[in-house]
Amino acid sequence: MRQLQFSFRTEAALDAELRKIRQWHRNNLYSTAVIQLYTDILDREMIERVCGRIRDQLPGALIVGCSSNGNIMNGDFCGNAFAAACTLFEYPTTRVETLQYPLTAETQTDVTRRLCDEVRARPWVKAVGMLVTIRGMSVSALCDGLSRLPEGVQVFGGGAFCEDLDRSDACVFSGDGGYQEKSVVFVLLGGEDLHIDTGYVTGWKPLGLYLDVTATRGEMLLELNGRPAYETYYKYLHIKNDENFFYNTLEFPFLYRLNGIDIMRAPTASNPDGSLTMTADIDQGVKARIAYGDPWTILDSVWQEGNRLLKFAPECILVFSCAARRTFWGNAEVGKETEPYQIVAPTSGFYTSGEFLRTNGFVNQHNVTQVIVGLREGEPRPHPEQEIRMADHSFEGKVSMINRMATFIKATTEELAEVNAKLEEANRRLSELAITDALTGIGNKAAYIDRVRELDARIAEGDAAFSVAVFDLNGLKAINDSRGHECGDIAITDTAHLLCDVFGRGNLYRIGGDEFIAVLPETAPEAMRALFDRLDDAIVAKNRTPGPYGVPLALSRGWATVRPGEDTAYHAVFKRADDAMYRDKAEYYKTHDRRKR
Repeated sequence: MRQLQFSFRTEAALDAELRKIRQWHRNNLYSTAVIQLYTDILDREMIERVCGRIRDQLPGALIVGCSSNGNIMNGDFCGNAFAAACTLFEYPTTRVETLQYPLTAETQTDVTRRLCDEVRARPWVKAVGMLVTIRGMSVSALCDGLSRLPEGVQVFGGGAFCEDLDRSDACVFSGDGGYQEKSVVFVLLGGEDLHIDTGYVTGWKPLGLYLDVTATRGEMLLELNGRPAYETYYKYLHIKNDENFFYNTLEFPFLYRLNGIDIMRAPTASNPDGSLTMTADIDQGVKARIAYGDPWTILDSVWQEGNRLLKFAPECILVFSCAARRTFWGNAEVGKETEPYQIVAPTSGFYTSGEFLRTNGFVNQHNVTQVIVGLREGEPRPHPEQEIRMADHSFEGKVSMINRMATFIKATTEELAEVNAKLEEANRRLSELAITDALTGIGNKAAYIDRVRELDARIAEGDAAFSVAVFDLNGLKAINDSRGHECGDIAITDTAHLLCDVFGRGNLYRIGGDEFIAVLPETAPEAMRALFDRLDDAIVAKNRTPGPYGVPLALSRGWATVRPGEDTAYHAVFKRADDAMYRDKAEYYKTHDRRKR
């Protein structure tokens, strides 16, 4: 595999470069030639003329390309209008084909179905690259459909863009499908001697607290923490809801978890009602945070990725990098985050409106991310470098100041997160204490009252089904008087443990000194009788080893089940259970001294 890269502004400059390629092509043997063409202009006539000249000069070459927010050539930002990478594949087993389809929100599912059929018909396919116009629509259906490609087929690519960030105009084109403004071009790559490696890099760090996504509708993010989603950007970054919203938020995406990995998602617009239009759906219930760029983390990440690729030994590298990263660094310094790839192999690509990569079987759309693709034919060739290292000059100038600010933000954010974690734990413990009996650890009277309110509501709605069991520890006063209140407390806790073992801790409440109540979802009489049989067995077993309170444990008990259509409130059920408990207690004291209650 060989790759020739060049950029141009005029057709005459293009012709000169094509003559060089044609001459080089004549002197060497290549099986397939692919021209990747990126441009930051949206001039249909010129793009079509350029493609026509390439077809004339290199009639057998495959042409694919798109409009961009800027081009990457030889591992750096390219200021010329057009950038081209001509990849010449040497191995006859390597196969490359292109497919192009019109793409709208309504046709995404059909397009991916057709692509899956085409790939299954070509078992040699190892990867699918794509260039796609995505501005102005959610592409969740596209990602879902691409995730159904055969296992092991890699997917990568980028969203077409234009130089003006505020515009949604974009185009893709290919030698077969031509120029289209709402379309996707797929490049099918494969063959037994072609090897492909993919990865992605962010470097953006979370800022502030987690936000709950409380309302969504498709690609519309409606609410965060119960408030209009836009308010988050105004509150923390003072970004106004105006025509510059997209540009001002481009460097501050949301960071959240999707399909097992961290994803960054940037809004494309803020709407009058405070909702945000996203490039893909975000599920209600996830937790998201605003993210910011940390130069040190970014550069450290890309150099780590460069060293990972060094082991793969690619012969050329494609980079799909978000336009927000170009905005973050500026044209003069954005090349710092693609420099390591060029050291490894010739590197080309463009600045995108979104990046795509298949990870763990799922095709995800990324924002503010680099997707990196290494290509190689045959066995890896040794690279002169064993490791590549970042140069000291990488942190000169304004980047040094940005890095110090990022370090400050990171440290204060971590401190805030630690304080909030402690506060949340303290609040959780306070909440538990408010509804937990301090002696036994089961629900207290406050928790019981809350449960009663819930059951009253269910009775009113007509869907209540529960039983209530009431228990009273016999002889507690005698234990307290003869052995002391400490032994009385042990008798109470032992009773609670017995009841928990039989009826479940979450169903039990201590509402007085020796009074316990169990509220159970079970309503069948035979099931309730079985539970009480288990309780009797547990008490017998416990009394084989008497506690320090000196007498056998004994419980009076009674239970009742709600009667749908008859009981109008919980109290009616409780009264039947309580009356049954007192009848049982009366029976107990027929054979025991009432003075030892």
